[in-house]
Amino acid sequence: MIPAIQKDTEFLADVFNHQKLPGLHLWWLGQSGYLIQHQNHHLLIDPYLSDALTIKYAETDKPHIRMSERVVAPEKLNFIDVVTSSHNHTDHLDADTIKPIIAANPGIQMIIPEANRLFAADRLSQPASWFTGLNDGDKCTIPWGWEVFGIPAAHNELERDELGHCRFMGYVFRIGRYTIYHSGDTIWHEDIIHALTSFNIDIAILPINGNLPERRVAGNLDAREAVRMAQTIGAKLLIPCHYHLFTFNSVEPEECLALAKDAHQRIQILQVGERLDIQD
Repeated sequence: MIPAIQKDTEFLADVFNHQKLPGLHLWWLGQSGYLIQHQNHHLLIDPYLSDALTIKYAETDKPHIRMSERVVAPEKLNFIDVVTSSHNHTDHLDADTIKPIIAANPGIQMIIPEANRLFAADRLSQPASWFTGLNDGDKCTIPWGWEVFGIPAAHNELERDELGHCRFMGYVFRIGRYTIYHSGDTIWHEDIIHALTSFNIDIAILPINGNLPERRVAGNLDAREAVRMAQTIGAKLLIPCHYHLFTFNSVEPEECLALAKDAHQRIQILQVGERLDIQD
């Protein structure tokens, strides 16, 4: 088991100690999950903080064996303003994670793909009207001024429902002077590149676990494609994700680090529970 660089009480103390400090603070929670803090507001992206999938697949031919420690119990995150889900797969929309977070944060807002509204409502036992649904090209504004833009994702296809709404999405977050792109799960697709051309991306958070049919799960960018995408969209910093959670669906980040250095792409490899500070 890969240890978290900080977890539980130590992790929470680190979050609280940075609440009133200048700049943007970002913690990797594992897989595609991130906590972003700016001016004492908190955004939670695609959190998976349970063992739901390990339990579900324990007696099957596709066991989900956890590789990294959990950073924090979800019910301890009682300071979250906004939580997002990029799609309906459990490591991105986990009832065992998100239900306790909702219970701990009565005023929380949740942003999801519009196509997934009814599914999310059923999984999380919330009224369908409670969610903020976005499609690609849509935008919502959080009361204190953050902006969230819907970006299409292809996992493995750029799939739409009968109304044309994307089932898989990424988001661009404008938080203060920072612009952060979280792709969700995706492979390369020209529609994604086109959707990002109008943004000046400071940080691109992209998966690197690749697209191998023998895993029998939908695929993602690999390390080379993630570096290429970061460069194509002009991202100032690449943060790789979607590895070191399950043994059957992981890679080592060193390849991405080497490729980024060769391409002169700035990159940051985080350990689970680690904080990244971006100063004003």
